[in-house]
Amino acid sequence: MANAEQIALDAKLSFDASQLVDSHERHKALVALKDALTTAKADILAANARDIEDAKVQVAAGKMSSTLLKRLDLQSSKSKYDDMLQGILDVDSLPDPTGQVTYARQLDDDLELHRVTCPIGVLLVIFEARPEVIVNITALAIKSGNAAILKGGKESLHTQAAMTTVIQGALSTTALPRAYIQTVSSRSEIASLLSQDRYIDLVIPRGSNSLVRSIQNDSRIPVMGHADGLCAVFVDESAVEKKAINVVVDSKTTYPSACNAAETLLVHEALLSTLWPTLAASLLSAGITLRCDPPTLSALTSSPSTSSHAAFASLVSPSSPEDYDTEFLELTLAVKAVPSCADAIAHINAHSSHHTDCIVTESDDNARAFSRGIDSAGVYVNASTRFADGFRYGFGTEVGVSTGKTHARGPVGLEGLVIYKYQVRSRAAEGHATAVFGTGEGQRPFLHTPLPLGDAPF
Repeated sequence: MANAEQIALDAKLSFDASQLVDSHERHKALVALKDALTTAKADILAANARDIEDAKVQVAAGKMSSTLLKRLDLQSSKSKYDDMLQGILDVDSLPDPTGQVTYARQLDDDLELHRVTCPIGVLLVIFEARPEVIVNITALAIKSGNAAILKGGKESLHTQAAMTTVIQGALSTTALPRAYIQTVSSRSEIASLLSQDRYIDLVIPRGSNSLVRSIQNDSRIPVMGHADGLCAVFVDESAVEKKAINVVVDSKTTYPSACNAAETLLVHEALLSTLWPTLAASLLSAGITLRCDPPTLSALTSSPSTSSHAAFASLVSPSSPEDYDTEFLELTLAVKAVPSCADAIAHINAHSSHHTDCIVTESDDNARAFSRGIDSAGVYVNASTRFADGFRYGFGTEVGVSTGKTHARGPVGLEGLVIYKYQVRSRAAEGHATAVFGTGEGQRPFLHTPLPLGDAPF
């Protein structure tokens, strides 16, 4: 088995070689990938079944959650495998994100400047369970022109090995190098790869809080991702009951362990004796534990319709300060009353992970203030936080979610996997030198005349 430095070097050499290959070859590679995975479906599902059997033993021993087991299973739904294949075609159908001119100026006669989108380079993507992520990221890497080293969880070891064989076999039939997509399986390899900043350009971790934070702390390579998905929903004083129930319940219940699920519910004080008890009853009926601050708890206790709810005694309890900084990843909400939209904004900015936050309102002024004031990658008005997803955004799929403030933020699709370079070209017979430009006598100014955008000129 190659050591980490050799793996990283092979990825870098593959990336360099791929930059001299026509971009249409990336389309051919995606088609070859889809066809190969279709042919190998039975073999991959058989490998996945072995992982599932091993995982069931871990669940029975209390060493793995049933949620993780479900994520691991490529047959947890009838269409899961076919959806994975369709995702390749969806990515392939998107516009090429590379070679696009985003800024262009004529600096002088026969001297042009173009800012052109280009791949980042070599990606190291680390994720847990969910073996279909291997295919999702492979498709995004190929389409965006990046080489990738992938590390899945130990839970999907057999599935990953089978997929790697198929992926590299498909690449070997194309103009892209076989080592353009590689996978690794051990933690020791990751520890070594995180030091390969000479060859690896970006690390993208997808997984638990502890996984992401350990990677952020252990590598000199730039890291794009998020450690927490601490999302909040604020129901303001103008909120409509049916809309509030729909948005809040969906934000919490459709996938409680997802990073875009709501963990905090803020309720305007004016709703404590009106909408709040009805909303709480809907949440209790959905099996959601409510950890309430004194005002919201008092309002439920004094409401006969809510306090008599069958689940009230078991699911309603006082909150602690720590609850408002907790990503529960289960059917639990921390609830707090606030006196104004400004207070809701202040609370969210102080406690959220800057992932995705929502306001339920009929007030355009509050919607505007919330949208401008919340410092998060996603800010929603009257829509579930669960919409924060690359597929739902039309990205085909996503490589992860970034809460940082670098070139990519929110769900990261193709556009988040490209950067840019500046290309300057002189067409003058003698070329161009800087000495003739300036404000002194005999010197000439730059023109800085805008040029058309579009595809790169060369």
